Amino acid sequence: MTALRQRLESYFEFAALGTTWSTEVLAGCTTFVTMAYIVFVNPAILRDAGMPVSAVTAATCLSAAVGSLLMGAFARYPIALAPGMGLNAYFAYAVCQGMGVPWQTALGAVFLSGIAFLMLTAAGIRQLVVAAVPRELYAAVAAGIGFFIAFIGLRNAGIVAADPATFVRLGNLTAPGARLALGGLLLTGGLLAWQVRGAMLLGILATTAVGVVTGVAQWSPTAYSVTDLSQTFFALEVGPALRLGLLEIVFVFLFVDLFDNLGTLVAVGKKAGLFTRDHRIPRLNRILFSDACATTVGAVAGTSTVVSYIESAAGVAAGGRTGVTAIVTGLLFLVALPLAPLVGAAPVAATAPAQILVGSLMMTTVAEIDWRDPVVAISAFLTLVTIPLTFSIANGLSFGFVAYAVLRAVRGQIRQTNPFVFVLAALLILRFLYLGSG
Repeated sequence: MTALRQRLESYFEFAALGTTWSTEVLAGCTTFVTMAYIVFVNPAILRDAGMPVSAVTAATCLSAAVGSLLMGAFARYPIALAPGMGLNAYFAYAVCQGMGVPWQTALGAVFLSGIAFLMLTAAGIRQLVVAAVPRELYAAVAAGIGFFIAFIGLRNAGIVAADPATFVRLGNLTAPGARLALGGLLLTGGLLAWQVRGAMLLGILATTAVGVVTGVAQWSPTAYSVTDLSQTFFALEVGPALRLGLLEIVFVFLFVDLFDNLGTLVAVGKKAGLFTRDHRIPRLNRILFSDACATTVGAVAGTSTVVSYIESAAGVAAGGRTGVTAIVTGLLFLVALPLAPLVGAAPVAATAPAQILVGSLMMTTVAEIDWRDPVVAISAFLTLVTIPLTFSIANGLSFGFVAYAVLRAVRGQIRQTNPFVFVLAALLILRFLYLGSG
């Protein structure tokens, strides 16, 4: 037993990364709690595509478990995966409702995008894209995602609300959910200030307990069985998805997934200190293969594109540094398969404080940006602000990347720049034109 434990600690590089089993397990639990909402949100969205809720619930748990376990065991990163928010809405509302595409055919398009991921990874194309992103933008992406996470947390807490005149305004702080979130924010912030181990998880659990006692957490379990998965398992239709008119759907799934995953990888990897000194990403091929395989498994099981979750940053903030964190998260999703109704007990007001505080912890990377260099400063600023303002990691990274390429060209530094930077910038401009024409 001791020999096996030592081999596992060596495989996951516990000594080099300065971590322990207890820290990794706690971090995995923290990540799971902060992203467990997807077990209910994803089926609620895909229901509008005509998909059976119980089947999608099971598919969500299964795909998240497989993706997280693969990322943890094979790629050895503390990054959990699950069906992506945004892409599930595109699947349900743009593809199925807007274009009238049956959900079975849409699943076929998701499957094709996963296969395309595998082929592009094997050919080294995805690696070229990652290598083309200038290291100056890494810190901006991490900080921008920090703003993004914090904004989502503030919205979920009811601390900020929509406004038709000013877009956002201060929410009703006397509302039960807002009061609960503010109390959780103070509690979790205080635990972090005292450097209490597991502060994030303790804060979420304590806030949830208060929410249940006070009645803020509304929970009504529904009839559910794991066998319901049979309604969507292998229901995808690949043939119809190959039609020329539907290939643009495959491209959107492919493109957005690529840049969302890249942004998450950069943010979480940088915060966890997992990159090399020259900003290279160890085991990049394994990360990309894990992501692509998770998407294909998700399509077969019956859910939209599976992506890396930025909520993984909560686990990293709790001390997670190795793939054990993701493995624990994946195992918890497996446990959630038969117990899915119980997962919804944690109200969003309890997880919102963790999101806000994770966002604040990720802001440390802005100090690494050379604000004296206009090319770097402008590109980084556009990346940083457009991620939260457009509610898209992909859009923010695209804006910053295009700005970087254009400004390098204007400065006359074309020869000193990776040629693929300009190729990718041209493709991103075409993407913006395509989105603008829709």
